[in-house]
Amino acid sequence: MDIIKAREYFPHLKKGITYLNHAATGPFSKPVLDVMDEYFRARSEDNIDDYPAFVKTIEETKELLTVYFNCDPQRLAFADNTTNGLNMLAQGFDWKEKDEIILNDIEFPANVYPFLNLERKGVKIVFVKSRNGIVTAEDIIEKITSKTKLISVSMVQFLSGYRIDLEKLGKVCRERNIFLCVDAIQGLGALSLDTKKCNIDFVSCGTQKWMLGLQGLSFIYISEELQQKLTPAFVGWLGVNDAWNLLDYNLSLKDSAERFQPGSLNSAGIYALNASLKLFKEFGLKEIEEKVISNSQFLIDNLKEINLNPLLFEIEKKFLSGIVSFKHADANSILEGLKEKNIMIAVREGIVRISPHFYNTGDDFEKLIDSLKILI
Repeated sequence: MDIIKAREYFPHLKKGITYLNHAATGPFSKPVLDVMDEYFRARSEDNIDDYPAFVKTIEETKELLTVYFNCDPQRLAFADNTTNGLNMLAQGFDWKEKDEIILNDIEFPANVYPFLNLERKGVKIVFVKSRNGIVTAEDIIEKITSKTKLISVSMVQFLSGYRIDLEKLGKVCRERNIFLCVDAIQGLGALSLDTKKCNIDFVSCGTQKWMLGLQGLSFIYISEELQQKLTPAFVGWLGVNDAWNLLDYNLSLKDSAERFQPGSLNSAGIYALNASLKLFKEFGLKEIEEKVISNSQFLIDNLKEINLNPLLFEIEKKFLSGIVSFKHADANSILEGLKEKNIMIAVREGIVRISPHFYNTGDDFEKLIDSLKILI
């Protein structure tokens, strides 16, 4: 699929909207709209209770997700949001007093509160200090002690867009018997994440941003080694073997990651994710990643030319993601000025954040840069 065809799948473009805010909420594509229409019609007209078709879609969706993770589908399960995915991990450990978890001071709160909540159990939370909006793998490694049990980090930092070197961090974690957890919501859909190559033990990711899916759905990846160390804090009826033997009440947990899955799942969200993943597959996952990084590099270069200093200017390409940000005293005025021109971005913590996806083109960026020249 070429970029011209890809753009035909996004209805907002026909409305003249230049959408550069995928780090907040992704728009629905036509394939997602079509499958949602089919799903809601079936639920209201004829196949109202077609659970076997839903089970088939669950399994197909997991297969599609394995391409991002380089993992077996048995290592994947669904949840309702990124935070609760991380809560499954945080509440599943048999924590000892003075165990340490390493976080950093520019994490999105979803990757902080599930672990901060463990302080009441005597767990120590260590925050790594950022420098110029960046926390590197080396910064985190320096804070490791003999008591470090878990490190949790975002694949992509939500303000600056810095993409941490997970391969380097994962290697050290594996050598020192530390579990590595990744909040991937600002990466997956734009970038891939090889859990084996990076020695990652746990991933939690919502589907409403770069994956262009619905809110209220997330998925987790969990390694077999980590799963053996966890006890689910909550057990859903579909997390046990022979679940449909309804009155047996045999608490025999599944061997797969589904033992952490709650009861009824967000069926609409899974159908939507399935359609979105098929769109990504059609365009090409490698091509999407290359396009996203190319877009970011183009934006960084052009923002610098108009005297706006991107936070990641002169950063190596391997640390770039789909997010490009800069500080400005009139950030909110820029936000409103661009909105009047139907250009959608975001402001977070006084930082202007631009986050285009693979289908955005030079025309979108030209419109943005020309508007910024006027506004600043």
